[in-house]
Amino acid sequence: MTAPNHANRCRIVLVAPPVGDSDALAALLRKALSGGDAASVILDSAGLDEATFQAAAQKAIPVIQSAGAAALILNDTQIAGRVGADGVHIEGKIADLADTIERHAPRLIVGMGNLRDRHGALEIGELQPDYVMFGKVGADMKPEPHSRNIGLAEWWAPMVEIPCIVQAGNILASIEQAAATGAEFVALGAAIFASDDPAEAMREANRLLDETAPRFES
Repeated sequence: MTAPNHANRCRIVLVAPPVGDSDALAALLRKALSGGDAASVILDSAGLDEATFQAAAQKAIPVIQSAGAAALILNDTQIAGRVGADGVHIEGKIADLADTIERHAPRLIVGMGNLRDRHGALEIGELQPDYVMFGKVGADMKPEPHSRNIGLAEWWAPMVEIPCIVQAGNILASIEQAAATGAEFVALGAAIFASDDPAEAMREANRLLDETAPRFES
């Protein structure tokens, strides 16, 4: 996942909810992605057993990829390989990231989320993941972005070449604050998938980014 040269501004990373019904998840993603641009989609496995998650991911991956987005699996390289995902989103120990990069990069996109402080972020950066994320999958439970994530993104984005994702809040208005950090990507979960119309929410999210996100140098 690289900086969005074609759009020249921050792009959306969707964080899909953990849905065990494979048809329902595929339909939900198809609807959301019909509404506008997304760079990638992270599939969350929280609360799902391995077989259920793999079956849901198997149907979701073609939907994501046909929309031109990268499909990322949370924490499971085996399932990522079985379902033909584009990458793995790691939330865990730095050793997990190092092992995943050694074994699977560059064949798979490998990124790390839930970075909580500058020292840890720099340690992770030394491993050269494809991206880092300031925020935790499923943690967008308030309207506004977490102040820690905003502060880390503001510090990282102008200083480090590795792209970063910053997690927005659970309402679309939070996109402006997240994108103002200079991050290459903004993560949206509940703001899209808890809305009455995920396609319309995606249209509005991209409109807000078009109007308010800082432009990157070409």
